Amino acid sequence: MPLSDRDRALLDFEARWNGHGAAKEEAITRELDLTVPRYYQLLQRAVDQPDAAAYDALLVHRLRRLHDANVRARAARGAVRTGAAG
Repeated sequence: MPLSDRDRALLDFEARWNGHGAAKEEAITRELDLTVPRYYQLLQRAVDQPDAAAYDALLVHRLRRLHDANVRARAARGAVRTGAAG
């Protein structure tokens, strides 16, 4: 399924911003008319689209690496809290 206009807009927006901060959060609300959590939810869905890498390979691969690292970190913290580590 090809990327929607919204998916491309989300990827373009993310490509313009380096990192995370209050200015970015304000721009998400102002420019995209989305809440910050909804933006990241929709961005992740866009990144997961098969055509996303063809649209902006560097951005999509970077976002996928960050997402995977965050998932691993959350899993590790959960394992430490429950005593399942090691």
